[in-house]
Amino acid sequence: MTNTTETVNLCGLKREDFQTTVNGKKTDLYILKNSLGNEVAITNYGGALVAIMVPDRDGNYANVIQGHDTIEGVINSPEPYLSTLIGRYGNRICKGKFQLNGKKYELAINNGPNALHGGKIGWNAKVWEALQMNNSSVVLRLVSPYGEEGYTGEVSTTVVYTFTDDNELVIEYMATTNKKTIINLTNHGFFSLQGIANPTPTIDNQICEINADFYIPIDETSIPTGEIRFVKGTPFDFRTPKPVGQDIDADDEQIKNGSGYDHCYVLNKNEEGELSFAAKLTDPVSGRTMEVYTTEPGMQLYSDNWADGYAGQHGATFPRRSGICFECQHFPDSPNRPYFPSVILRPGEQYKQKTIYKFGIDK
Repeated sequence: MTNTTETVNLCGLKREDFQTTVNGKKTDLYILKNSLGNEVAITNYGGALVAIMVPDRDGNYANVIQGHDTIEGVINSPEPYLSTLIGRYGNRICKGKFQLNGKKYELAINNGPNALHGGKIGWNAKVWEALQMNNSSVVLRLVSPYGEEGYTGEVSTTVVYTFTDDNELVIEYMATTNKKTIINLTNHGFFSLQGIANPTPTIDNQICEINADFYIPIDETSIPTGEIRFVKGTPFDFRTPKPVGQDIDADDEQIKNGSGYDHCYVLNKNEEGELSFAAKLTDPVSGRTMEVYTTEPGMQLYSDNWADGYAGQHGATFPRRSGICFECQHFPDSPNRPYFPSVILRPGEQYKQKTIYKFGIDK
C-alpha cells in the first residue's frame, strides 16, 4: 500500500492519526493534490472525505467539507455518514422489504420503520482496500459478501477518487455481482463552503441552483409517496438560484416531513446516464462555488437538519444546518417502485456511476 502523504499539508491532518486496525484491516490517510496546490484528504474507513482545501476569493484556504481529524473521530462520529461512501443502497427502502425474482428480502431496520443507507453496518463503516495511484488519485475496493445486511449476491465494488487540475473532485463507481441484486451508491459529503469553524456557519445564505423540474415527495417517515411533483410554486424550486434558507422552514407539508430539505430531485436529462449539470452552490461570504455533475438520475438534497453542534476537525463544531449534501443517486425505495429507474444489477453487467464536485471562485 503506497501513500504519498507528506508530513506538512494544507489540512493539518497527520497520517499517524488515521492509522489503526479495524477487524484486521488497516486504516490510513490519503492526500490528493493538484497542480494548483489544492488538496483533498480521504481515509479508507468508509471512504470518508475528511478535508477539501480550496481558496476563497482572497486566496485564504479553508476546509469546505465536514470531517474529523482522527480515525477514532471518524469511526465514532455522531453523524455516522459524515462525508462517507454509502452502500449497498443509498437512501431509504420502505420497511426494509423488497422483492426480487419473486423472492422476498428483509433488511435491517435502522431509520424509524425503514432501512437506510445499506443497513446497521453499511459501507460507510467498512475498511476499504486502498491504493494511491499518484498524487491526485486513490482507488478504493470493497467486496460485500452474499447475505450481508440481508442483501443477495456478492458485490465487488471499486471507487476511484481523483482531484483534477480544474479543481474537480471526480468520484467514479464500478460494481459487479455474482447474483441478481439491487445497488444504489452515493457519497454523503457534508459541504460547508464558507469553511468549517467553531461554530461552522449556517448554509442559509448560500445560493443554490438545482437543475430539476421535478422532485419526489415523501411521507412522514421519509419514504416516497409514489408521486413525482413539479417544483413550480413550491419551496423545492431551485431552478432559479436562491438562498438555501429562503424557504427551508416554509409552512409546507413536505418541508415538515423532511424537517427541512431531505428530498430526492429528478434531475433534468437529455438521455439516461449522461454526465450533466445537477446543481451549483455559491457562498457569498467567501466567494467559493461548487458545481455538481452526475450520470445519476436523482440527487438527494439534505440540509443537515439533525446536527446538534457536535465537535469535528481541529476544534470545529457542526451545528444544525451548517452543512449541505448533494447525494447523486437513484431514487429512494426504487425496488418497490417499478416505474422508477431500475436499481437491479445482474451477473455479467457492470454498475457505473460518475459524479463530479467542481470547486471555483465567484469574484
